[in-house]
Amino acid sequence: MKNFSLVLVVLTLTSCANMTHQQQRALSGGAIGAAAGVALTAATGGGNLLLGGLLGGAGGATIGAVTH
Repeated sequence: MKNFSLVLVVLTLTSCANMTHQQQRALSGGAIGAAAGVALTAATGGGNLLLGGLLGGAGGATIGAVTH
């Protein structure tokens, strides 16, 4: 399991090396937006964390892709 985790981390980090700046911003925005969506849903007592994460991730990816 430890080796699998190490391979997963290495593949994740190296897969971003060939991305354009716009793709990197979209990926980062999606990850940050998903985390924020889950956190806000949990903080406000919302019932569906998955929906909060999906909406936050979609919004973050969109904003990350269109900003310069």
